[in-house]
Amino acid sequence: MGTIRIGGLIVAAVTAALGCVMTPPKHAVDYARSPTLPTAPPDPADNPTTSEKAALGKQLFFDRRLSGDGSMACQGCHYRHLGWTDGLPLSRKVGGGMNTRHTPSVYNTGYYTAWYWDGRAKTLEGQITAAWKAQIGADPAKAAATLAEVPGYRAEFEKVFGVPPNADNVAKALAAFLRTLNSGESPWDRYIAGDRTAVSAEAIAGGELFSGKAGCAACHTPPLYSDSTFHNIGLEAGKPSPDPGRYAVTKDPKDMSAFKTPSLRSVGISAPYFHDGSVDSLEAAVRYMASGGKPGTARSELLVDRRLSDREVAQLVAFLNALTSDERFVAPALP
Repeated sequence: MGTIRIGGLIVAAVTAALGCVMTPPKHAVDYARSPTLPTAPPDPADNPTTSEKAALGKQLFFDRRLSGDGSMACQGCHYRHLGWTDGLPLSRKVGGGMNTRHTPSVYNTGYYTAWYWDGRAKTLEGQITAAWKAQIGADPAKAAATLAEVPGYRAEFEKVFGVPPNADNVAKALAAFLRTLNSGESPWDRYIAGDRTAVSAEAIAGGELFSGKAGCAACHTPPLYSDSTFHNIGLEAGKPSPDPGRYAVTKDPKDMSAFKTPSLRSVGISAPYFHDGSVDSLEAAVRYMASGGKPGTARSELLVDRRLSDREVAQLVAFLNALTSDERFVAPALP
């Protein structure tokens, strides 16, 4: 994996790992993606992204008629001003049940190869269908039939897919939209592109710490600021019923209580933090990670006490806040 150094920060060229090259986006939704991101996320052979399909998926993402009782849209757990999260430690499902894990951001979700905190979903379309059923309480076939009764939707589905709405093509349209939902340009992106006025001196120092002494970049690899793999950071240690995390999928003991590394793009606006939503502030999250976390079985060897000063913690927080993008996003009109 190649790297380049800008201002002393290692900017990993993960495009080779993703099978991509740096090119403009194919199907941007309302705004231009960060120029540091790889080319548009890869499409599955049976669901190529088109602008029309993504626009249809955008409408569906905001439409409560997809849910079992008409009370919640997909967007009900993912708000742009909260970094496409919901601002809650744990969110409530349609029907009154509670999630056991924090709502993850859907920024740049099309780049990944496994979904959910434990990676149990192997395709984005599969993850969408699972959440459609479990989170918003729908029978996909019945929800699709409801959409088919809306003339505007029926016409759009006929145009995009050649058939009326069904459980399969609704999920495909939503996936197409999410593959366009990429981070816009952040102040840090502008800084590494050469604008030395884009961020503060504290943020620049924090960037040096991020790739150096603090060791953050070992897992939060630019430009996605995630390595797309799974680590135990000790949060489940001491809980009466520890969440098995990735172990529930692989049954490999080394995966006990390991969770997918979250992206840090727009992390400054997406509190609370971690898979259990247990930490309220970005500063507290940085302190937890920099201290080596709680000891526990199979905790990652990468998690050690970095012995950071209060000022260094503040510098890391300044850097992380500089990863927040402020893209223009307009909610769709629904048919």
